[in-house]
Parts: sequence; structure tokens; C-alpha cells
Amino acid sequence: MTSDDLLARLAALDIQAATHEHPPLRTVEEAKRLRGDLPGGHVKNLFLRDKHDRHWLFTTLEDVRVDLKALARQLEAGRFSFANAETLGRLLGIAPGAVSPLAAVNDTDGQVTVVLDRAVLAISPLNLHPLRNDRTTAIAPADLVRFLDSCGHKPRLIVPETPAPSA
Repeated sequence: MTSDDLLARLAALDIQAATHEHPPLRTVEEAKRLRGDLPGGHVKNLFLRDKHDRHWLFTTLEDVRVDLKALARQLEAGRFSFANAETLGRLLGIAPGAVSPLAAVNDTDGQVTVVLDRAVLAISPLNLHPLRNDRTTAIAPADLVRFLDSCGHKPRLIVPETPAPSA
């Protein structure tokens, strides 16, 4: 599915979405520097694989420090590592830098488990890449969950453990 196809699908589901075009963004730091006053929640997305070769897409607020060991333990996933770009393209149909839960639309075989930090659902709108990293689409959190459900990806909602402070 292309970004335009995704936006059409959101519209068909009667999901209000505002999309902004911008230079390609690859990191949270670039996004912070280039987004200007874009209101709402800004997230980061981790595309992970566990030792059983299962794949996970975890979305949290952009400034949250994620302890991968604790997250894997909480999800009963074994040890996490970052999945590679080839797997990202094969399973979610996107390139690095464009990761967002909206990419679940391309996982028609249900190979990726979508996990949302509950804190993400408390901020509206949410700003997400619509399958490419030179656009940001703002949608309501409830609409994101409804969209994921429509794709067969009912998200797991968690409150991630807080990493221990560095000594």
C-alpha cells in the first residue's frame, strides 16, 4: 500500500487525518529540529525481533527511554534486538525512518505484534508517518486503535517499566 492508499483508507474509515509534508526525517532528533509547532504527541517506533524470530512494533512517546530487556520481559518475548531493514521492508512495506503503527496495514499475514505504550493514547492528536518519512499524519488516538483493529492488529497496550537510572 502506498502512502496515498493509506490516507484513502483512513478516509474510508471516516478517520479525520491531517497530513503535513516535510523533508525526510530519520531520527527523533531530526523530527524535533524540523517539525516546528506541530501540535500533539510525537512518538518513536521500535521495530524489534525476539530470539524466536517473532517481530514487534513498539510505539512510545519520543522522549521515553526504553529498556529493551525490561520490555522483552514484560511482553514475555525473550531477548529483543532491532530487526533489519530488509525485514522491515518485507513485513511492513516501508523503509527505515518511516516506521509507525500505520504500517501494520501492510502486514496482511499478521507477522508483527503491535504494542502501544498507554501514554501514547493520552495525547491527541498523534503524529505518525503514513508509510514514508517525508510526511506526518495527525490522527486521534482512538482512531489509531480503530484503524489497527480494522487491519487485524488489535494492539497490546502496556505501561513500560521505567529504566533504572544510570550510576
